Amino acid sequence: MLLRRICVFLLCFINCSFFKISWPHSTSDFSLEGDYLMGGLFALHEIDQETSLFTPENTECFRHSTSTSGYQMLQVMRFAIEEINNSTTLLPNVSLGYDIFDHCSNTKNFLSVLNFISKNGSIKPKEKLNNYQPKVIALTGPYGSTRTITIAPLITMGLIPLVNYGASSYALSNKLQYPSFVRTLPSNKDMIEMIIHIIRWFGWNWVAFLGSQDSYSSDGLKLFNKYISNTGICLAYQEGLSLNANYSQTLKKIDMLNINVIVVFAVPQYAVNIIKTAIAENIRDKVWIAGETWAMNQQLPREPGIGKIGTVIGITERLLSLPGFDQFIYKDRRTINGYSTESNVQSNNKICNQVCDHCPLLTAEEIINENPSFSFAIYAATYTIAHALHNVLQCDMNKCTKNTKAKPYMLMGEMKKLDFPLNGRQVKYDENYDPTISYAVVHWHTDVNPPQFEMVGTYDTYPETTFTIDYSLLPWLNNDSVPFSNCSVECKPGYSRKPEGFHSCCFTCKKCPRNSYVDYSRDPYTCFPCLESEWSDEGSTTCKTRTVAYLEFAEISSIIVMLSATCLIILLIAILCLFAYNFNTPVVKSAGGSMCLLMLMCLIMSSISVFFFFGKPTFVFCLLRNAIFAFFFTVCISCLTVRSFQIICVFKMAAQFPKVHSLWVKHNGQWIFIAFSSFIHLISCVIWMTVSPDKPSADSWTFKDQIMLMCEMGNAITFTIVVFISWFLGLLCLIFSYMGRDLPKNYNEAKSITFSLILYYLSWIVYFTAYLSVKSKYIMLLNAMAQISSINGILFSYFIPKSYIIIFQPQKNTAAYFQTSIQNYTQTISRS
Repeated sequence: MLLRRICVFLLCFINCSFFKISWPHSTSDFSLEGDYLMGGLFALHEIDQETSLFTPENTECFRHSTSTSGYQMLQVMRFAIEEINNSTTLLPNVSLGYDIFDHCSNTKNFLSVLNFISKNGSIKPKEKLNNYQPKVIALTGPYGSTRTITIAPLITMGLIPLVNYGASSYALSNKLQYPSFVRTLPSNKDMIEMIIHIIRWFGWNWVAFLGSQDSYSSDGLKLFNKYISNTGICLAYQEGLSLNANYSQTLKKIDMLNINVIVVFAVPQYAVNIIKTAIAENIRDKVWIAGETWAMNQQLPREPGIGKIGTVIGITERLLSLPGFDQFIYKDRRTINGYSTESNVQSNNKICNQVCDHCPLLTAEEIINENPSFSFAIYAATYTIAHALHNVLQCDMNKCTKNTKAKPYMLMGEMKKLDFPLNGRQVKYDENYDPTISYAVVHWHTDVNPPQFEMVGTYDTYPETTFTIDYSLLPWLNNDSVPFSNCSVECKPGYSRKPEGFHSCCFTCKKCPRNSYVDYSRDPYTCFPCLESEWSDEGSTTCKTRTVAYLEFAEISSIIVMLSATCLIILLIAILCLFAYNFNTPVVKSAGGSMCLLMLMCLIMSSISVFFFFGKPTFVFCLLRNAIFAFFFTVCISCLTVRSFQIICVFKMAAQFPKVHSLWVKHNGQWIFIAFSSFIHLISCVIWMTVSPDKPSADSWTFKDQIMLMCEMGNAITFTIVVFISWFLGLLCLIFSYMGRDLPKNYNEAKSITFSLILYYLSWIVYFTAYLSVKSKYIMLLNAMAQISSINGILFSYFIPKSYIIIFQPQKNTAAYFQTSIQNYTQTISRS
C-alpha cells in the first residue's frame, strides 16, 4: 500500500512538473458545479496506433480520430445527472455535479485520474480515509478493460467507487486487487458463457476466436478455452491481432480450415478491420459472433458488400430506451448552436483532454442514432452512485441530512445493498459488485436500408435464468438451413466416434458391434458392452433385456413328459408287485427271479430322474438328473447281461465246461458280476460328479436375445467312462442274446433284449447328435425322452410279454409247459 502511494506521489509530481495543469471550472459538456462531484471518463477520440514515448507526456486526445459513440456516452451521463438533480425523491435537496475527461489512451491519460483523486490540487497519499475527501465522490468509466485496469489501482486504493460501464474483464471482479470496483455491465465471463450457449444451441463445434492484444480479448480467450473443455466445442483457430497485423492472411487460414463460425471478441477498431478485410477478401457465408463492444456498431452494417460475408449475430445488453434522452439531446444541440461564439472562445482556452472540437458539429440525429449498447450501463452507473449517496446522507423522500459529510468509502458499503428498479430493469449487485445479466441476441439485417438490428434471443438471470432463441427470425443464407460448422459430420445412431487428428471434434464413425452400445451423453467415443443379462444388435444405442429360457413345469411338453414318466413308474410298480406275487412261478423264475425284481426297482429309480429336468436348473437338479439314471440303468443292463449269459451257460456251456459251470453256480457268479460291474460304474459316477459335476450354466452366446439356463455336462473324460461302461455292458448283452437265439422259446430272450438295447442306443445317438448340433432348451426335454425311451424298451420288450403270460395265459406258466419246451429243444439238438 505504501509503495502504491509513493507511485501516486511521483506521478503527481511528474505531471505537475512537466505540464501546466489548470483545473477546469466551467465548460458546458465537461463540468458542472454541484454539492458532490462525479467523475467521468469517456473516449471521445480513439488512438489508431500508439507510439512509444520516452518522456512522461500526457496524450492530447483531440489529435486523434473522433468517436461519436464516446460523445453519446458522455451525453447519457449528463442526461442522468440532470434527471437526478430534477428528481424530488432521489437526493431531494442535494445537487450532483460532474467533471468529465476525454480518456483515449491505455497508459497516457493519468492527468484526469490525478485530478479526480486530488484535493485542492494536491494529493496526500498517507491521509486516513476518514479525512480523505478527494475532488470526486465517485466516478464512472473509462471505456475498455485495459484502460480500466491501468488506472484502477490509483482510484481504488483510496476506496473511491469506480462504477464502470465499459470494462468487462473478469480480472476486475477480484476484490482483493480492485476493492472499490463496481460495474453495471456483465463481465466477459458472462459474455463468453453466452457465446458458448449460442454455439451449442446451433450444434456448432468448429469455431475460430479472433481478438485484440489487450486484456479484454486475452481474458476472453482464456475463459473461452476454459469453458469449452467439456462442451464438445473445438477451438480450431485463435489469434490476438494488433492494429497493423495481416488480417487478410488470418482470414484465409480460417477459410482453409473450413471454419464457418468466427467469434470476434475485440474492441471496435479491431472488429472493424476484421470485417472490412473479410469484405475485401471476399470471405463468404460465415457466421460472425460479435461481442458487446461492436454488436450494435452503426457504421459496419452500412459497408458495401457486408451481406456477402454471411450472418452477423451480436450479443449486447438488453436494449432499453431512456425516456426523455432524445429531448435532452435536441435541447442541448439548440443550446450549443445558440452559443457557438462562446464555444469558439472556450476552444482558444483549451483544458487538457476537456475539449472536443468536432462535438458541437454533431447533429442530434447522429448522437441519438449512435451505438446504444452502453447507454443503459452508463445510466445505471450514474443512478447507482446517486442511490448510494442518497443512503449515506440518510435521505428520505423530502430532504437529505446535509450535516452528514459523505466520504467515498462510505458509498461502497451501500452499493452492495442496492436493489432498485430502473426503466423496467432491476439494478442489484452480487458479492463481486457485478450486476444481474440481461443479454439480447441481435441479428444484423443488412439487406434493408437503413440496416436494422433485430432481437432474436434473450438471456436473463433475474428473476430466474432463461435462454431462448427464435429460429424463425434467423434467415440463414444457405437455403434457410443452419450453417454447418463442424469438423466432422455427426455419427449416425449406434456409431461411436474414432478420434482423428488433434481435435476431439474431428473423428470417423465406427458401428458398435453386437452386444454393445454407444451412449452419446456418457462417452461418444466408446462402445460400452451390454450386461450379461442384456443384448443388442449392431449399431445400437441401448441394450435390451434378454429373456431367460429353461424348461418350466407349466409348459405343455413338460407336462406330457412328466405324465409319461408318472405312468411309467406306476406301471413298473404294478409289474414289480405282479412278479413278487408270482415269484415262484416258472415265468418269473425264467425271467430271472430275484434278479428280475432288482431290474424292476432299478427301472423305477431310473424313471424318477426324469422329474429333475424341469424347472430352473439348480446344482442338485443338475447332479441328479443324469447320475441317477446312469447308475441304476447300468445296474439293470448288467442284470440283463448276466441273465443272457446264464441261459447260454445252462443250455450250451454246462456240458462242455462242467467245472466252470459248477463254480459259477456254487459261488453265485451272477451276483458277483452284477456287484462288480455296479461297483465299477458307481466309482466312475462318483468321480464324474466329484471331479467335474454337472452344474447350472447360463448360455448367453447361442441366442442374442436369450439366456438359456441349462446344466453343463462336466468333464468329458469322466463322462465318457460312465457312458462307455453302460454301453459296453449293453454290447455284451447283445452278444450273449445272439448266441442264445436258438434256445427254447420260453428261454429265448434274444429278440426282446436286442430290441430294447437297439432302442436304447438309437435314443441316445439321437440325443447326442442333437446336443452337438442344436442349442435349445428343448435339448433337455430330448434328454428326458431318451431316458424314458430306454426304460420303455426294456419294459415293453422284456417285462410286458411275461406279465401278459402271467395274467392272460396262466396255462403257459406251469412247470409242465416249460419241461415240454426243454424236451423239444433237446430233441432238436440231438437230431442235428
